[in-house]
Amino acid sequence: MVQNIIAILILGLFMLIPLGMGMVANKKLLPTTEDFFVQGRSMGSVAVFFTVAATWWSAFAFLGSNGYFYAQGPVYWTAIAWNILFGFLYYLIGKRVWYFGHKNNYITASDFFRDLYGSPVLANLVAIIMLVFTVPYLQIQLTGGAYLIEVASGGLIPWKIGGLLFYAVIIVYVWAGGLRAVAWTDIFYGILLFFGMVFAGFFLAAKVGGSTQLFQTLRQTAPESLTLPGPKGNMGPMMWVSMFIITPLGSFMGPQLWTRMYAVKSSKLFNLMPFLLAFAAIAYIGSMLVGNTGIILEPKAPVADQILPLMLFKYAPFALAAMICAGGAAAAMSTANSQIHSMSAVYTIDIHKRYINKNADHKKLISVGRISILIFGLGAYFMSVFVPGLLVTIGLVALSGTAQIFIPTAGILFWKGANKNGAIAGLLVGIIIICLITFVPAIKAPWGMHSGLFAIIANLLVFVVISLVSPKRTEAEVKKFKEQKEEYHASYS
Repeated sequence: MVQNIIAILILGLFMLIPLGMGMVANKKLLPTTEDFFVQGRSMGSVAVFFTVAATWWSAFAFLGSNGYFYAQGPVYWTAIAWNILFGFLYYLIGKRVWYFGHKNNYITASDFFRDLYGSPVLANLVAIIMLVFTVPYLQIQLTGGAYLIEVASGGLIPWKIGGLLFYAVIIVYVWAGGLRAVAWTDIFYGILLFFGMVFAGFFLAAKVGGSTQLFQTLRQTAPESLTLPGPKGNMGPMMWVSMFIITPLGSFMGPQLWTRMYAVKSSKLFNLMPFLLAFAAIAYIGSMLVGNTGIILEPKAPVADQILPLMLFKYAPFALAAMICAGGAAAAMSTANSQIHSMSAVYTIDIHKRYINKNADHKKLISVGRISILIFGLGAYFMSVFVPGLLVTIGLVALSGTAQIFIPTAGILFWKGANKNGAIAGLLVGIIIICLITFVPAIKAPWGMHSGLFAIIANLLVFVVISLVSPKRTEAEVKKFKEQKEEYHASYS
């Protein structure tokens, strides 16, 4: 009992630190929507790297990765590849999005599509997709944090109450400091998250004789956990490929990453991101060791996503276990804060300002943004209570939706034949496919691929075909884009 209370206090301390950062950030906050939502486009290199990495890594990575290695076998190893792809996308696409955002004062992704495609319908569709599919991804952050609190407290704090506490802390500091508060806390949490993942893996593997002995034991007792398609037989090569594509595309197209692309002060950091994020991927070695060690030490864990805290509090000194679990809380909080903040930007700028109160001043819009932070966070909390599921499974569905936005984004940046009709049709087809396969059990994606990958392929085909056969963009739209594109290549390529 005493140990559980001390563990709760340690977790509580790490959850309360951002409150102080939020109060300091609040003092620097300017009364403008640009400052509240994109930090006045002045975010420095250190803050950008850590806030991107911490937002990219989530409960999906810290808890879900361990649970997936534990329950599904080695398919999650594709995380090494998708980290590299994510970094490359941040350089290739993100740098261009940053340029157009600075050039035209964009705040949300919808601003980008409304301007470059000249289509309010497409912009609104993008906003709706982002809101609908980011809520379940936010859900897994609250669920992950709640799991940690429940295990750390020895059941004294049920996960439903823990999730509510988690939600309340995030709301307070995001409300107070906007993106600046989020970025500052992400520096602290990003460091904690990285070392927590790596250390936990090697520490727990030592309990079964180290990594060499771990794999020798698994070869004899659970060889199906070391090869595709995994112990359940449903994680073959196509699922590997699906996760490799869906995860980075879906995360990269999430509203929280658009916000960070717009907020960057200098273009130079984009050149370094592929290397930095690829290097950071070594943290997944820790997740692999945790999941595989769990197969030996705790073969009947009731909830796969709880395997890390379950083993830590059983096999590690409680203070150490609490410190590492604080890294898990960091993973969940550093993504949840970004998602809540960016979703409030989407609603405030794309819906409220444009359709509900066109004359709202900056003070009013910031108030609307703060209220929407409360509402979206509460919606995600209720989903975590009433729509439970494996963290990575829910995450893949959520990422599949936002991943569809990549097709019209890359299309307008690299193909002069892209137009709004193709973009709208492709997005609708992709989203419909995801919904049908997710909610109608009789419908399945072909060749063992995930619904998200199948939807992306269909989205691309429809986008290209409809763009080719429908009216092209106007001369004015093409001219403006061409001039800005030439300026980008002259200055930043």
